[in-house]
Amino acid sequence: MTSKDDVRERVWDMLDEEGLARFPFPPHGRIPNFDGAREAADRLAATDAWRDADVVKANPDAPQLPARRRALHDGETLYMAVPRLRDPECFLELDPTRIGSDNFDRAPALSNVDDYAEAVRPAALGHVDLVLSGSVAVSEDGARIGKGEGFSDVEFGVLVDLGLVDDGTTVATTVHERQVYETATWPVEAHDVPMDLVVTPERVVAVDGPYERPSGVDWDAVSEADREEIPILGELAVESDR
Repeated sequence: MTSKDDVRERVWDMLDEEGLARFPFPPHGRIPNFDGAREAADRLAATDAWRDADVVKANPDAPQLPARRRALHDGETLYMAVPRLRDPECFLELDPTRIGSDNFDRAPALSNVDDYAEAVRPAALGHVDLVLSGSVAVSEDGARIGKGEGFSDVEFGVLVDLGLVDDGTTVATTVHERQVYETATWPVEAHDVPMDLVVTPERVVAVDGPYERPSGVDWDAVSEADREEIPILGELAVESDR
């Protein structure tokens, strides 16, 4: 079995060497932007899960910017997490009715979002219909590798514990075809969030995989420093007597 770090390095190198990476460069150390990100977003937007969604929680990375823009154009309320969940109001709300259509393309870019978003506490999200995740690598059976910091999994666990993400929530990722593995060649851990949809510029994979979603925050993976630095974790720890 290959380590997650080895898979990350292999994918980053491949995207770079084959000219498939797009700004920002280099792709290493980040959720890599890729050639065809807009086409992948369009393909995701054609799915029933997307069309039925009123609330989308998306990662802030460059390859998912076309999908974030599409969410606003499609009238969906969009949420992005504050980096590292460092504030009590740890989500940024982009409401298309408040932003105005002239700003739909500009507002969800990470460099501009603070000018248009309202910072809110997690409970303000209500039920999240679709979670969009960035990936370094993903398998057709739903296993995902991120950039290794773990915040995406923490965000998901928090939303599950608050009852805002449930079995009716679709979890999707958009990637280049070359980031997709047939099956996971890396260890899949209990806090790893499996994908329901893997979307590339060429296809949509509706996952029927063996992995179960986390039932909430994996407290065994949360350090004391995490509880102190991430306010919502400290609050949940007190409420659950962790």
